[in-house]
Amino acid sequence: MNRPALQIIRDEHSAVSAVLRSLLQMLDRGPDEEEERFFDVLRAMLFYIDEFPERRHHPKESDLLFPKVARVAPQLMPVIQRLEDDHMSGEHRVRELQHLLLAWELLGDSRRPAFEQAARQYVDFYFGHMRTEETEVLPLAQKMLSEEDWAQLDAAFSEHVDPLVGGERDPIYDRLFTRIVMKAPAPIGVGPE
Repeated sequence: MNRPALQIIRDEHSAVSAVLRSLLQMLDRGPDEEEERFFDVLRAMLFYIDEFPERRHHPKESDLLFPKVARVAPQLMPVIQRLEDDHMSGEHRVRELQHLLLAWELLGDSRRPAFEQAARQYVDFYFGHMRTEETEVLPLAQKMLSEEDWAQLDAAFSEHVDPLVGGERDPIYDRLFTRIVMKAPAPIGVGPE
């Protein structure tokens, strides 16, 4: 059966994945002669991760999905606890990346290795986090949750859908998404390769 909440979760994971892959592409390419654009796009990407996945997507998983799954599949509690710990530290991790990026931009290339290492570790962490949700939590949720559970999840996940995956456009974020999409390389943007 089609579950809108599951599709939204997967779509939002895809959007975050695209942003993270673009971030890595930009790191591989480096700032070159367009340093201002480079740092501007990376700042926008990190702000997006802080604003949408950390503040809108993760709370719905933590407050609604995980407790429902834990109720019907208590054997998943260690996995859910690990995912919840990831959520609890996520905001701090992205803020640390924002600080390291600003240090590189303002203090120069001596700070580049620290940002690059932390960014690559963060991307690996985040991909592993999403993979665990999609391979361990979501399949059990799909099998075991009740229709009432799904009605609640569908309603909650349908609110504030990430605009990068077709959610309702909020004009307040137009500048952010324009900055990412117009200046970032594919797959997230249409900027120069």
